[in-house]
Amino acid sequence: MADQSKDMKKAYEEQKHQQSRMQQKKQVYQEYVEQMTPKKNIWWQMIKAFIVGGLICTLGQVILNVAMDQFGLDKETAGTWCSVILVLLSVLLTGFNLYQKLGAFAGAGALVPITGFANSVASPAIEYQKEGQVFGIGAKIFTIAGPVILYGIVTSWVLGFGYWIGKCFGVW
Repeated sequence: MADQSKDMKKAYEEQKHQQSRMQQKKQVYQEYVEQMTPKKNIWWQMIKAFIVGGLICTLGQVILNVAMDQFGLDKETAGTWCSVILVLLSVLLTGFNLYQKLGAFAGAGALVPITGFANSVASPAIEYQKEGQVFGIGAKIFTIAGPVILYGIVTSWVLGFGYWIGKCFGVW
């Protein structure tokens, strides 16, 4: 019985020692994370995001106005051309490695508009082009944007189906 008590006490001490070492490791890791995490002024980041996002949207509005006023397009067609031009500009900036710098500077201000979505599709395509058309570009092009497209399509299908059911039963 005394041997069993000594063994239990020894096991308890060993467990306590292991927990102490784990706590020390966690503390060292936490200090490392705090040291390596970049310190950013959140207010300055929000201002930059607001300005850059606003400039992108202003550019879109200028394109929309020029398409309607100068080319006589209706609002829907002008909106389509606006989207196409913004996506094209985003892909070109991505190809010249400028959009990543804009994203690093402006954060969400550059990533939220349609240009950020175009960047998320073009970046993997450019990155994996060395692996070939099928296994590089074809397989990796939607690694970032794929889930967005998937959930967007599924959500629109579910909502459309719900709307159709509602129409059938006179709800809408």
